[in-house]
Amino acid sequence: MNMQVSGVMAPPAPKTIDGMQLPLVMMRDILLKTMFRKNVTHVTELARAICLPIPVTQELVDLARSQKLLEAMGTMHATSSAEMAYQLTDAGKARALDALSQSEYFGAMPVPLDVYREQVQRQSIRNIQVTRDQLLAAMGHLILPKELLDHLGPAVGAGRSILMYGPPGNGKSSISNGIRDALGDKIYVPRAIEYAGQVITVYDPIVHSAAEEDVDDPNALRRTSGRFDTRYVRCERPTVVTGGELSLSMLDLVYNPVARTYQAPLQMKSTGGIFIVDDLGRQKEPPQAIVNRWIVPLEENRDILALQSGEKFEVPFDTLVIFSTNFHPNEIFDKAALRRIFFKIKVDGPDQEDFLKIFAMVARKRKMPLDEEALIHLLQVKYPTIDNIYANYQPIFLIDQMISICEFEGIPYQMSPELIDRAWANMFVREEEIVH
Repeated sequence: MNMQVSGVMAPPAPKTIDGMQLPLVMMRDILLKTMFRKNVTHVTELARAICLPIPVTQELVDLARSQKLLEAMGTMHATSSAEMAYQLTDAGKARALDALSQSEYFGAMPVPLDVYREQVQRQSIRNIQVTRDQLLAAMGHLILPKELLDHLGPAVGAGRSILMYGPPGNGKSSISNGIRDALGDKIYVPRAIEYAGQVITVYDPIVHSAAEEDVDDPNALRRTSGRFDTRYVRCERPTVVTGGELSLSMLDLVYNPVARTYQAPLQMKSTGGIFIVDDLGRQKEPPQAIVNRWIVPLEENRDILALQSGEKFEVPFDTLVIFSTNFHPNEIFDKAALRRIFFKIKVDGPDQEDFLKIFAMVARKRKMPLDEEALIHLLQVKYPTIDNIYANYQPIFLIDQMISICEFEGIPYQMSPELIDRAWANMFVREEEIVH
């Protein structure tokens, strides 16, 4: 029976060894390696360690016993559970060591790539519907022009690539985070997947935040093992944020020569979620090269990865890619690349009215009283010197500067034309100071 939790169809737990679609020897070896490395002896503990239902784990134990790799120890200890304990035979230990020399991987049984593909379909980012209310709720703390949401909503709902461009300091990163918060539902991320006998780890606690209600107490295994395939972790939709440090090699499989296993690249970890390329144009590689790397995935919903042997294979590409840049798109892309990015959204600075709203909101949060004379000085004397170009970051910057000055001078929080001048002086580096 397919279980449905929170709108996304959960991966059904495997019923038998045959239903696993993994090489038998691989499954047996992972069982032996896990027993050897973790020193587990009971099937219930073992089932939890390899993330399989108890009946399937028992089948694997019986298989290893029939091959004289495991033996029953009898139930001689005080736990009084009538559960049989097993240990590796000498042949089993030798096999475990041999298997570890080929791959250090043990623990959660991997999910075959084809089975994983089906789950990606069930929880595709392209299946989600985002309403104006959801976006507003996720971005309520931001003061954004109404027309920005008019463009943003359909772009997110389509689950296609988005390019946000415009002058720095206007919240492109905050908007990206708001999109992530608007998604709201949970998906299932495999701990590891298998392709051609190779193990690729996918779940990454840094990227994936596990949903709390699935952290079960040790006795709950029987209750939860049937709910969904525990080789997956139920998580928030992932968000991977990269900036100037992004390089093309980060989008390739990472091979660990010691463990002889692979780690999924960043875009694969973001499957079912969002991949944000912040500050496009600040990477070592030219933006054109970075976008070229995404062309096939963006157009065909599939990515091509390569093993150490050079063998290439296809994985699902199911990610909302958000590019964000301070450059004008025509400066950094050719027309063909721009055509491939589905939605292009300009994020401008606020007008004077929105600027004042942001300024008042920040002042209230920081407990800084507003002063009419100071505001008139700011708007009529200071901003004309920079052609009245407002940016979202400026209110926070100016108010925090004035707070620092007040604290240094030992006076109550206040704003005045003089304090505005002192704060303003720190916001810009004067051109004549630049020494080449």
